[in-house]
Order: sequence, then structure tokens, then C-alpha cells
Amino acid sequence: MKNNNQTVIITGANSGIGKKIALAFGAQKANVVVNYIVDESSADDVVTAIKDLGGNAITYHADVTDLEACQTMVKTAQSTFDSVDVLVNNSGITRDNLIIRMKETDFDQVIDVNLKGAWNMSKSVARVMMKQKRGNIINISSVVGIIGNPGQSNYVASKAGLIGLTKSLSKELGLRGIRVNAIAPGFIQTKMTDALDDDVKAAYLQQIPLNAFGKAEDIAHAALFLASPKASYITGQVLNVNGGMI
Repeated sequence: MKNNNQTVIITGANSGIGKKIALAFGAQKANVVVNYIVDESSADDVVTAIKDLGGNAITYHADVTDLEACQTMVKTAQSTFDSVDVLVNNSGITRDNLIIRMKETDFDQVIDVNLKGAWNMSKSVARVMMKQKRGNIINISSVVGIIGNPGQSNYVASKAGLIGLTKSLSKELGLRGIRVNAIAPGFIQTKMTDALDDDVKAAYLQQIPLNAFGKAEDIAHAALFLASPKASYITGQVLNVNGGMI
């Protein structure tokens, strides 16, 4: 799977799954735009690591809920690296609670970042990719967007929405040579999941046939595949990376 010289924009790329995806593309000698909203130093560290791997990278501070900021980020990527070949919509937040206790603002914020942010970024790259007559959009969804999860109605709705967005955009953009797919991670070890109680982790482990939690690198490898020529006839699909949970 060679991704040499591709220009890749990854939202939320300074930590967790986004960071591993950025490093994976960097190791393939790609040009990577490391988007972040907080913690500039961690984004700088990702850029340094990518350059050490032989790739090229820049940081870019932008709130994906702001359409104008997304459009400017895409323009910067194009002017810096001459093209925009891959977009990975990875930015995501959680505001978990039972629906009777969930604040309206908690629902709105999760939808705005996780779903509207992906729409903003996809809209921003669509015209560029259409002119190029090529491109890849990869949306990071979740296993819970398929099976649901109590106490996460906002998060689940956003991740299920990403699957619908993926399928719709794949039909809109396919004739222009643009592929749109989603990855649905299962229980992946990140700082977000490390904060869960041990009992919750044990309950999830019992649901995984492979009897192990995934790593962020597993999602990165899936993203590399979907962005590569080896996946040239794959679009509108959801790649489940969950150890057999579903």
C-alpha cells in the first residue's frame, strides 16, 4: 500500500487515533496536514515525528464546526502541497449521559463536532477533488453507530450519521473519481477509553471474540488501505475494525 506524495488532511490529528493515522501516512512519505483545536505542542510533536519518518507535514489550527475555517484549511493545504488527495474526518468528542439527564448543549456540541464538522470538511474538499477528478474521504465512525449504546444517544447519533453521510456522498461524488468510505472502530485503546471504569472495560472485553482491545494503529492501517490504489474499487462502504464485536 503506497501512499507516496499524497496530501492528506486529518482532523483531530494531534492525539489518539488521529495521531496514529497521521504517523502512518507520514511513514508512507505523504504530505500531512495535522489539524488540531487544542494543545498546539502535541500537534507540533506529530509534525516533527512525521518529518523524522520521511514525510512532510504542517500543523493547522481550525475548528471543524466553522465552515469558513475548514475552507481556509483546505485552501492552505492545496497551496502548500499542490493537491488534496485524502481527507480523514477524525475529530470527535463525547458528552455521555442518559437522555433524561443530558443537556441540550451536550447533544448539540457532539453533533456539531462529530457530524457537522465532517460535513463542513467534506464540502470544503469536494470542489478541489472534483477538479482533480480524484480523491478519498474517510470518515471515522464507530461500532456504536451501528449497534447503539446506552448513555450515548448524542454520540451514537453522530456516528450513525457519519455512515449515512458516507453512503450519500459516495453516490454524489463517485462519477468524479472520488471515493468515500467509513471506518467503524470497536473498542480501541485511547485516552478516552482509558478513562472508563475497569468493570466497563471487562464487560466490553467479553463481547469481543478476539478477546483483546484494538489499537489506534489498527485504524491507521485501515485508513492507509482505503486511501491506497488497492482499494480503488471500494466506495460507500463501512469497514468494521472491531475484533468481531458485530
